[in-house]
Amino acid sequence: MSMTDQTDWRRFVLLLIDVQRDFWPEETAKAFPAFPSNVARLLEYGRATGLDIVHVRAEFDPDGTDWMSPYRVKGKTPCVRGTSGAGVLPCAAERSGETVLRKQTFDAFLQPDLLTHLHRARKSFILVAGLETSVCVLLTAASAVQRGFLAAVVEDCCADDPARHAAAIAGYPFVFERTSLDTLESDHGRWITMLNDLQRFGG
Repeated sequence: MSMTDQTDWRRFVLLLIDVQRDFWPEETAKAFPAFPSNVARLLEYGRATGLDIVHVRAEFDPDGTDWMSPYRVKGKTPCVRGTSGAGVLPCAAERSGETVLRKQTFDAFLQPDLLTHLHRARKSFILVAGLETSVCVLLTAASAVQRGFLAAVVEDCCADDPARHAAAIAGYPFVFERTSLDTLESDHGRWITMLNDLQRFGG
């Protein structure tokens, strides 16, 4: 992955999902040792090229009022505000001016401020990365497509239980594109063609 003057990311946005301690257990860290450095590289690239970056993070009230129903039943949820588990991994810390949104759902698009931001910024293509691949990454990518966007998952900037990660990445070619740090720039041209084709259909 390298920066080129010809790569125009104005119609794209990166959603970096839930890179938080409760979603980064020791087992996942061992299975995906390159994840933190890859996320750092992705953010560095995005900042250098002007790619819009939106950090989306889970955050729940301690009193349980905004917990999803299964977690209310269990009496426990990840990423409770004020706990260490809600903390962000250092590789994913936002910089001044970058948008940070809090969600209480798997699908980031159920946070209405996200769609407002994307429409105001005239974004058409969603890049998704973060944790966990088979849950919030997958459901957010699918939701983006159902709302009229094109989407790609940056697979080496995602992590999960290895089997679930592999199944989520490989199982939905009809929903999202697959990309990686090494292919991001080369994929860009194909995506621009897809966006132009979509415009001809009124998308």
